[in-house]
Amino acid sequence: MSATTRAAVRAMTAGDADAVLAIYQAGMDGGNASFEDTAPDWAAFDAGRLAQHRLVAVDDLGTVLGWVAVSRVSARAVYAGVVEHSVYVDPAAQGRGVGRALLDALIASTEAAGIWTIQSGVFPENTASLALHHSAGFRTLGVRERIGRHASQGNRWRDVVFIERRSPRVQ
Repeated sequence: MSATTRAAVRAMTAGDADAVLAIYQAGMDGGNASFEDTAPDWAAFDAGRLAQHRLVAVDDLGTVLGWVAVSRVSARAVYAGVVEHSVYVDPAAQGRGVGRALLDALIASTEAAGIWTIQSGVFPENTASLALHHSAGFRTLGVRERIGRHASQGNRWRDVVFIERRSPRVQ
């Protein structure tokens, strides 16, 4: 791969399940992507994320390089325009623009659907993710101190940096 990978972003399909879940697991195995330790099966992944905002980045051969997806933060109507997102990039493709391509496509997708806020929590140690998000227009709202225990790391407390991107287009 070159310094900047040419990645096409397209809708995620069930045919991407194995690659998506493998990339998800690789992120979890790195220790700074999720409190979870094991990627869910496809049925659980599929059920928990909004179908119209699940995207993958693929190379010229169709290999999945990364994915992004959103979940509702609440079923209440007043929060209909607020989603929580996750973005994961294959370790072999990190630092090559894949994450940015996915975030840009997600922003376009959510804004077209009237979503005004994308939010997430990132471990403070995941400085690459924080830099990526800030470059895509996310801002840090604060740090949620000792918000959860990380079982795979000896049940230690972890902080989470709470970030969001408010759409300047969706009013």
